[in-house]
Amino acid sequence: MAPVARPEQGEDDRRWARLMTAAQDGGQADYARLLREIVPLIRAIASYHHRAPDRVDDVVQDVLLTIHRVRHTYDPARPFIPWLVAVARRRSIDALRRRIRTEAMEMRDDTSYETFADPLANREREGREATEALAGALAALPRGQREALELVKLREMSLAEASAVSGQSVGGLKVNVHRAIKALRAKLKGG
Repeated sequence: MAPVARPEQGEDDRRWARLMTAAQDGGQADYARLLREIVPLIRAIASYHHRAPDRVDDVVQDVLLTIHRVRHTYDPARPFIPWLVAVARRRSIDALRRRIRTEAMEMRDDTSYETFADPLANREREGREATEALAGALAALPRGQREALELVKLREMSLAEASAVSGQSVGGLKVNVHRAIKALRAKLKGG
């Protein structure tokens, strides 16, 4: 159960009620003193619902702002602490509900902060890795297939030119290029 008013708080209640009444009449010093004195009770109520210190601090601030906004609703003929506890509990529960709604709609991804804001930052690394993988796959091809692929596809030579440079027949070049591409696809998909 959240902290509630106890009989020994009667003195605090009377003092805080006087300070709030003075604050309602425009006493700024009394109001500032009241806010300073009620923070520990507000913090205790917020701590009941929230474990993280930053959330407790947020609830305390929210309660203080709410008290400022609704201070005119306090009736000086009634005890102050039950009024304060009601405001603090409601704001604390509201913050808990907000957090639950937010967490239901958001995903946590610890790795999302490890990348750079620039979308091109990771492309360079990925391009380097792809180039290295392709170079390794090319090096693993048999010499005839590698040579045919380099001449026809990379240097963009015609089949006749590539045949003259490599000494392979046009038909042999076609077969070697086809086999090289098939082997590279298999190698890059699998590894």
